Order: sequence, then C-alpha cells, then structure tokens
Amino acid sequence: MTTGDGELTIRAAGPLDVDAIASIERSVFADPWSRRSFVDLVASPEVHFLVAVAGGAVAGYAIVLMAAEQSELANLAVARLLQGRGVGRRLLERAIELTRERGCTEMFLEVRASNASAIHLYSTVGFTAVGRRIRYYARPIEDAIVMRAPLVAEPAAVGARARGPGRA
Repeated sequence: MTTGDGELTIRAAGPLDVDAIASIERSVFADPWSRRSFVDLVASPEVHFLVAVAGGAVAGYAIVLMAAEQSELANLAVARLLQGRGVGRRLLERAIELTRERGCTEMFLEVRASNASAIHLYSTVGFTAVGRRIRYYARPIEDAIVMRAPLVAEPAAVGARARGPGRA
C-alpha cells in the first residue's frame, strides 16, 4: 500500500511520536485528547498504541485498551491529507490482529453517529452497531454509536458455514 509518499509501516508508538500524534488529534477532532494523555498511553504496557508511518512521518495512529477477553478501540485517527488512502484500515486491521494474539474475543468502539465514513470502515471489518450513547460527544454534542466486532468465529456463523448456504 502506498500513500503517495512511499510505503506505509505500522509499528508501536514511542515517546518521539507524541508531538505528531497530538498534532493529528487536534487537526481531526473537535474535542481532542490532550498531549499528556498520549504521553501516558505510550508509556503504558497494557495499551496497544500503534502508529502508521509514511515517508518518515506519522500518518495516523490507533489506541487499543484490553481487559481480560475484551478490547476497545479507544482512538483511531489519520492525518487529513492521507484520509481515504487505506491508512485507517491498515491500522484497524493490525489492532484487531494484535488483540486476537492476546486472546481477546471481541472489540468495542464508539463512533460519532454522523461519521458515516468511519461507520462504513468499521462495518467492512466486521463491526456491527450494538447500542447508542446519548449525547456522548461534546463540541458538538452528539450521540455515539457503540459497535462490536467478534474476534473469533461466532457459534451461529460457524454452524451456518458448516451447513452451507440455504441449508437449515
């Protein structure tokens, strides 16, 4: 996958990435996380904090929190100039892969109800809407759609595949 600036690399975020991450966060979100939050998360061994790097610069990032068999995509952002080029999908796919490797069986996330492109991306990798958080976001105030993706085959889906299409 190329971004126009060369190949895209996904790797663990480090302290030297924080300024670029905070800059992307401020440019894409109306209610951005603080730089301090990113500093703390980069240092946390319980957090999967990934960056996508293109042309030597941070192009996007993903943050996944894990507890027992559940995981949460806490944040995902891509630099405005690189949106729509597959960077977010690559970060999301790698985040899912890492949480599977750690034994998580499902992943949750919240997304603004108006963010159709993000909802579409999440849907294409297996997320479905499971709830709504009323007035969850500030600036502007907006509901969040809660989405869930199974990270292992669901029993009903496994049975349906075993029987084949059109069979009961």
